[in-house]
Amino acid sequence: MFGLSEFAIILIVVIAVIGMKKLPELTRSAGKAARILKAEARAAKDEEAGTAPAPRVVQGEIVPPGTGTTPPGARAAGAPDHP
Repeated sequence: MFGLSEFAIILIVVIAVIGMKKLPELTRSAGKAARILKAEARAAKDEEAGTAPAPRVVQGEIVPPGTGTTPPGARAAGAPDHP
């Protein structure tokens, strides 16, 4: 009566009709996953070839806790949002 191909087509149509709301979200997620996978594969390939860029080092300032000072550019704990 029904072959495998007909059953597959009917199943795809039913899933598309039922999952119409979720379809755009699923395709977005699949696209993000593909981009992440591509970036990770490229990074692994670069690392294997030895052409990976050097890690970027950001210098920081250590402030001992309880000194009552704030680092330059930071606001104090109780400071108002506008001057």
